[in-house]
Order: sequence, then C-alpha cells, then structure tokens
Amino acid sequence: MSILNQRNRSRSPLLAAVAGVAAWALLCAEVRLEAQGLRPGEHWVGTWAAAATSRIDSAPQPQPAAQPAQPQRQVSNAPGHPLHAGPLPVGAQAPLHFKNQTLRQIAHVSIGGDRLRVVLTNVFGAAPLRIGAASVALREKDATIVAGSSRPLTFSGSRLTTIAPGAVLVSDPVNLNVPALADLAIDIYLPDDTAAMKSPITTHAAAWQTSFVSSAGNHVGAANLPVQTTTGYRRTDGAPTGTWFFLSRVEVVAPQQTGVVVTLGDSITDGTHSGLDANNRWPDHLARRLAQEKIRMGVLNMGIGGNRVLIDGNGVSALARFDRDVLSHPGVTHLIVMEGINDIGNARENSDPSAADLIAAYRQIVERAHAHGIKVIAGTLTPYEGANYYTPQGEAKRKALNEWFKTSGIFDGVADFDAATRDPARPTKFLPKFDSGDNLHPNATGYEAMANAIDLSLFKSH
Repeated sequence: MSILNQRNRSRSPLLAAVAGVAAWALLCAEVRLEAQGLRPGEHWVGTWAAAATSRIDSAPQPQPAAQPAQPQRQVSNAPGHPLHAGPLPVGAQAPLHFKNQTLRQIAHVSIGGDRLRVVLTNVFGAAPLRIGAASVALREKDATIVAGSSRPLTFSGSRLTTIAPGAVLVSDPVNLNVPALADLAIDIYLPDDTAAMKSPITTHAAAWQTSFVSSAGNHVGAANLPVQTTTGYRRTDGAPTGTWFFLSRVEVVAPQQTGVVVTLGDSITDGTHSGLDANNRWPDHLARRLAQEKIRMGVLNMGIGGNRVLIDGNGVSALARFDRDVLSHPGVTHLIVMEGINDIGNARENSDPSAADLIAAYRQIVERAHAHGIKVIAGTLTPYEGANYYTPQGEAKRKALNEWFKTSGIFDGVADFDAATRDPARPTKFLPKFDSGDNLHPNATGYEAMANAIDLSLFKSH
C-alpha cells in the first residue's frame, strides 16, 4: 500500500465524523426553525407594534356596565349605526377596566404574510394578567371579521394562559393569509376584574384607532362581536381617539432578506391629529410608499405622545425604552428617530437641557443601534412657533439640533421633515396647509409630506 493511500485511509474516519457533525448541525438547525414555525430562509419580522405606556389609577374605575351613562354608549354592528353613540369620557386615555369581557382590538399591519404570531404585554403590570382565550382574524368592518378568517391563539400549546408581571407573551404561530396593509382583529378574553388587580394597566394611550369591548362573556372569534362599548375617549384638547390594552406587536414570517424599520418618536410619530381610524400617521404613509415600490419592509410605530429623549414624561424616556422598543423587535434593520421637541419645549426659557445634551443622547442611540447592525436615520424636528410651549430659546436649540443632524456624519441618512413642512416665508412655523391647528402637530396632509421626504433608497439594500 502506498504512503498516499495510507494517509487517505487514516483521514476517512475523520472526514466521516466531520460530515456527520455537519449533518447533525443542519438537522438541529432545521428542527429549531420548525419549532419556531419557520422554513429555511425565513425569519420572523414585526409588521405592527405599539409602544407600551402605563395607566395608574388613583382609585379603581367602575366597570363599564356599572356606569350610569353606559347605555348611551352602547354600539351595534348594524349598518349606519354610529360607533360612538353618546358622550366620550375625557382624559389622558380610556378609563376602562374589564371583567368577564372580550376586547377586540384593531391593528393595521404594514407587510403581509401567511403565518403570524401575536405578542401580548403586561410589562407595566404589578400583578399576573390572566388570558382566558385569544384569537386573530382579518377585520371586515367596524367590529366584524371576515368569515372563516378567525384563528385561535395558543401560548405554548394552551389557550388559557397568564402573563407574569413585567413580562410579554408570544403566541404560537398560526396560519393566516394576511395581505399587506390589512386590518387585523385581535381578540382577548379577560375573565378577571382588572380593577381588583390593583395594578398599573399596560396600554398605548392614544391609538388613533377605535377598538371594541364586548358585553359579558367569552366572545373570542365571534363573527359579530356583541359590542357594549369602545375604547374611545376624548383628549383634553377635544380630539377623539382610543386606547390599546395589553397589545405589543404582530409578527409575520418573511424571507430572510426582509427587514424592519422602527420609527422612534413622540406624538408627531404617534400620529396626534392624524384622524381617528384613518391610518394617516407618517409611518402609515411610509408603509404605503414602501409597498407601492415593492420594498418589503415592516414598519413599526414606536411613537408615544408627550415622550422625551432625556427624561420620563408620557412614557419612559427614549433612552430608557430603547432596548424594549427598538432592539427587542425581530428583524430590525433600520431606525428612524425623531424626538426632542418635548425636551426643548418643556424647558421653555431654561438652558437645561441644552442642544449639546440632546446631541449627546442621540450619539448614545446611534452607538447602541450600530452595535446591533441597525442603520439610523435622523428625522429633523418640525417647526413649532405658536405652540403653547414655544420660546425663542427653544427655537435656537431646535435649529442647532437640526443642523447637527444634517452635518454630523454619524447617521446613515437624514429625513428632513423640517424642510418638508415649514413655511418658506416663515421657517419657524408650519406651512399653513400642513398645520393641524395647534402649531405643533401636522395634519393628515402634513404627515404625508413627512413620509414623502424619506429617501426610499435607504431601504433597498440592508
């Protein structure tokens, strides 16, 4: 036997072992993918999300059925019946509690898919939250769902589950063909009395979306929900909106190259004055533009009205919620951040915080995003002269911050929302056709102009 043949024979067991290990690793990878409801070349990506806030009641709120005015607010699925048949409560968010009721919440997705999962949240809760049943369906209109589209949601195989205090809960995957830009109806049956929990309630205060609350009982998956009331309320500025409860995000299965853009911001990102049930927030318009250009990219709106970069206001600060509201979402490739006007405005004439303070905070956001391979796009701050907290000192900070966004070179792109919405004759103010009337928030046309200012080529390769 030649020396060469001897060497080849001695190597063959090693080669066989290596091949066996590789085959085993491949099999394990396929098993892991299958366990997650995935096929090779796929991953989970977010298609809809809402940033979590909390509601802490100074005293337990009465149940809807016990409110004297409640019969005036009952709604119906009958054609032409108004969704808000009576006066809405006024406040910072919907004051509802739930007991033996089904909550049907509407989520307008960005990208579609044929498999999805739903993430529920009790992140601000101090007590366990029991879920008696849950489902997801395509919404047809108002509180009705498309026939045959309802899918029961299970959690680790069980329909009945509990979300621990401070936790989120990811459903098992379900098969459902969801078109891009569709409305989902997500049902949660809450058997217990949430007022008796004496716990903060995890919400998204201003959803700009009507959701529905049933009469007593488990009505999960019902084609026509027996609606007792809605999650609607009227803000102190008079604008009608609604609140989402215990709902974090929706994920779909998508090809590996599909990415996600998170929009991190305050009320201008959240969509204040964009209209009720209209999906006219600038992230909604961005999702439509991406779909029209056939750029498959999930859009997750992480705006919170009244939010600030540096300190807690409405919701925890952008710095403090960055991990939960950006990094925790699967498939994130891009971040558009537009925040700081509340830090500037609430300071009024004070020098603290300075533009330098906000710049330092933005540097932290960019560093943390880049460490996870996420590209960061800066959104310049829109005009606000005439708003109730406008000052010349604040305007100087806004101008300095916007200039730094455009010239610092640390961002992967800039969306010049300021240039897209300002009045050329008076650049400290909105162009009148874009102003909602409060000199701080755009109207629906202004939000569309903001989305149109985003260069879509930033998303074509990632």
